[in-house]
Amino acid sequence: MLNNSLTLENISKRFASRPGSSTQLQVLDNIHLDIAPGEFISIVGASGCGKSTLLRLILGLDEEYDGRILLDGKPIEGTGLERGIVFQDHRLFPWLNVEQNVAVGLKNSPLSAGQKRDTVREHIELVGLQDFIDAYPHQISGGMAQRVAIARGLVNRPSVLLLDEPLGALDALTRARLQGELQNIWATEKITIILVTHDVDEAVFLGDRVVVMQPNPGRIRRIVDIDLPRSRNRSDSRFIALRDDVLSDFAELH
Repeated sequence: MLNNSLTLENISKRFASRPGSSTQLQVLDNIHLDIAPGEFISIVGASGCGKSTLLRLILGLDEEYDGRILLDGKPIEGTGLERGIVFQDHRLFPWLNVEQNVAVGLKNSPLSAGQKRDTVREHIELVGLQDFIDAYPHQISGGMAQRVAIARGLVNRPSVLLLDEPLGALDALTRARLQGELQNIWATEKITIILVTHDVDEAVFLGDRVVVMQPNPGRIRRIVDIDLPRSRNRSDSRFIALRDDVLSDFAELH
């Protein structure tokens, strides 16, 4: 039983080097990755190694590539409710309150109005914002806004959630707190999460495996298993050793 396994088979991607040019720049080269249902995958690498491009392909925003992306054994074709995404910029609508912003994620859902309301409120509670349900984006902090974005990404109960540097713009304290909350949300929802981040500490703290990419063109350099119990302790010598091991690769890539 495949049960929403995700497979990237020999993915390569090229872009025109400039508009109208026939010269193409290879961004991804022969990416192969098997992701188990419910696994938390962290992807790190230098700028320009194609991390965010890879997420766009999985989301279905770009179908011009070589290779295959399979979800539950079936090729991905375009966007779908089974795949959600959260960006670094929360992208909330300023004229909508917290509840309405999360409800945007259910725009194409077949649920009844009552079911939508219950599902929205359940996910607002999941991210701990039940006391701010009527607040507007300008009335809440950046960390809270990212929680709203995470709730919106989860509200359709996707089988795969893609996170593109979702905590990158936050201060260190808020970021650490939300990393813990992300871990709890993942444990509660039991979905597959793929996180793109520049923060190696974050990648090791959250991931079951860390995929280290290298640029020009973007390739998988190696995959590191993070065989540590949860919840994780950053001062644990095993955590520090794994983080430093990944950092040694990451430093070479800059």
